[in-house]
Amino acid sequence: MNKTVFVGVVALAGMSASVAAAGLVDEVKTRGKLNCGVATGVPGFAAPDANGEWQGFDVAVCRAVAAAVLDDPTAVEFVPTTGKTRFTALASGEIDMLARNTTWTFSRDVDLKFDFVGVNYYDGQGFLVRKDLGVSSAKELDGATICIQTGTTTELNLADFFRINNMSYEPVPIETNAEGQQQYLAGACDSYTTDASGLAATRATFEDAAEHVILPEIISKEPLGPLVRHGDNEWADVVRWTLNALIAAEELGVTSANVAELAAAPGNNPEINRLLGTEGTLGEMLGLPADWAVKAISVAGNYGEIFEKNIGETTPIGLARGLNAQWTSGGLLYAPPFR
Repeated sequence: MNKTVFVGVVALAGMSASVAAAGLVDEVKTRGKLNCGVATGVPGFAAPDANGEWQGFDVAVCRAVAAAVLDDPTAVEFVPTTGKTRFTALASGEIDMLARNTTWTFSRDVDLKFDFVGVNYYDGQGFLVRKDLGVSSAKELDGATICIQTGTTTELNLADFFRINNMSYEPVPIETNAEGQQQYLAGACDSYTTDASGLAATRATFEDAAEHVILPEIISKEPLGPLVRHGDNEWADVVRWTLNALIAAEELGVTSANVAELAAAPGNNPEINRLLGTEGTLGEMLGLPADWAVKAISVAGNYGEIFEKNIGETTPIGLARGLNAQWTSGGLLYAPPFR
């Protein structure tokens, strides 16, 4: 993170306690709208469609939270944020939660005083190059010009990777994914580096996508997930367990197609019943109606449905589940028990 941005966010972090003191669950209910920070535009993850409606993998999390809290998945004000502006927007209270490609790190959690409520995509940083550049490994990029978003972990990882491998590079600073795409296609840099999922999303928009390759090296761990400000545990619980509800629903076989039926006619699986509010008092514990998770799952389905619709192998983004498969299928995806 750039020093000036870091200092600004630290200063604003002091405001977070007073913002949170009002209790965001009640504040969002009174306002009747969720303010959700997203990326400025990453296809498949967060971008407006032809009608100006925000769509994508991260957008679905915002809508699920709005459904759980407000019973209305459309009651969301989407606030586009860049790598530099996202933390200021969250710390100042401009947004209630941030759901964009943001990596969970020690300093962001502890020093900037944010709570990451979970991981919705396990990622890692990669490199995109043109085939005609003639390289097959990131270790062949010595002396290359590289487009890099400032104020990100990507910027720091890039410096570490080249230092470890005794290579040099010339950074081409950019602010947004769209700018990175433009600069890369215009030939301003030999390579564009960001999270591998973002590279896949960017490449999918190219007319000559087959002429561009993502190099095999993944140079970092990038656990991406929604985050909120420190100081309001009740609000953090709502966002955390809404994400967990989407993940658990996939493991338990609860889908957009059967969630209403399962809620109307409870079966003999007690965890499904607790998740859907037909047994126990989990909704009451969150300060939400008993069927809060039913509402969240009904928006766009469970985690797997959201993944496949927005970024899965049958979409232009074409991402395999990989690490983001359920733990029962060899992945890292794991929701704590609903009990």
